[in-house]
Amino acid sequence: MFSHVVIFWTDPTNPKSADLLIEGAKKYLVPIPGVKMFHIGKMVGSHRPVVDQTYQVALNLVFENKQQQDDYQVHPLHVEFVEKVFKPNCKKVVVYDFA
Repeated sequence: MFSHVVIFWTDPTNPKSADLLIEGAKKYLVPIPGVKMFHIGKMVGSHRPVVDQTYQVALNLVFENKQQQDDYQVHPLHVEFVEKVFKPNCKKVVVYDFA
């Protein structure tokens, strides 16, 4: 298994940016071959100080292996998502990949 976790800080000047990001991810990323598990959602607040609460949206994708994730990165739908959805709606991103 290969996990690809993406943490997004959306554009604070656009109150709809988190919703647009989530809608766009569902449209463009779910159909890409190799995605075994897809989960995207908004940050959930916590009283625990160890929980990062500075971001707005997180994406968790699971692939069978790293090669499938590599193929996903260059897939035309992923490239379109980056250009049409990610870039206009996000100010910062952090990625965690692990196997």
